[in-house]
Amino acid sequence: MFPARVLAGASLALAILALSGCSSPWGCTDTTAERGEAGVRVQVEDTSGRSLGVTAEVVDWRLEPHPQVPSEGDKVYFHYRFGGADEISGPAVDACAVDRERVALGCKTVYSSEAFGPDGDLTGDDWLTVEHPEQVAGVLLIPNDQSYDRRTCEQDSKDGGGTHPPEPAGVGDQL
Repeated sequence: MFPARVLAGASLALAILALSGCSSPWGCTDTTAERGEAGVRVQVEDTSGRSLGVTAEVVDWRLEPHPQVPSEGDKVYFHYRFGGADEISGPAVDACAVDRERVALGCKTVYSSEAFGPDGDLTGDDWLTVEHPEQVAGVLLIPNDQSYDRRTCEQDSKDGGGTHPPEPAGVGDQL
């Protein structure tokens, strides 16, 4: 049997290790935020669902061949705007071309830092490639900020964990 002093010392050492984060594989947890409601104009939200005070909006869209690869046929060309965003470290949202039932036909993440304009009203444009462009009924934005990518427990069990943005939207997702 171990003397009481050794047991007390071992308990203290375990407590110190737990507090220092050395036992964090037992305490590190990853969660994924719920995907917000997609729309033409959305309030960008953080991983807890709180508004960041930034709006994102699809200004217009159309089908046309990309000027650099016209032989590939029609692509979805769209303009977007971020209102109230920081042009250096602002948010990013997923943009998706959808059919009449709001099923994603093609998606990509657009970043406010890649847009330009004065006074926090940043505009940009981009292209979406879809297999059947004739099915496109609109372009929607998903409000979840995709710009913050904290480390996961698997990547860093001591400093990782927490709530992460939802998985980026993809072809076939119902929005």
